Amino acid sequence: MSIDSHEFSLTDDPARHPAVFAAAFNSGDPAAVEAVYEDLGVLVPEPGRPVVGAGRAAANARFQGLGLPIDVRPRHVYVADDIALLIVDWSIRGRGPDGSDVDISGTATDVARRGADGKWRYVIDNPFGTA
Repeated sequence: MSIDSHEFSLTDDPARHPAVFAAAFNSGDPAAVEAVYEDLGVLVPEPGRPVVGAGRAAANARFQGLGLPIDVRPRHVYVADDIALLIVDWSIRGRGPDGSDVDISGTATDVARRGADGKWRYVIDNPFGTA
């Protein structure tokens, strides 16, 4: 699913949340990426290594630093009240800033929560969720 990098406002549809993340990521703006998480939201940039806060921002910035877009393809979305389980295939592919080929992909197992404002944000973002 290709996403317009200028369209990354939060959504009230949990199935659209991965697309919101991709648009924020593809904008190149680290603050936009941070906006798709709850304040205490967890990112697992490598299996077994969860990070929050500044660590989460730094890990996402490393991925953004590749200068390549992320492509997301939601596979399953399960919603129970204000909690959603999202299974999402994703990839980052192309030529990196140093000229080397980049081919990173995975199947994320993510948890999002609907906030008081009705918008969805990641509580847990586990991009290598099947590892």
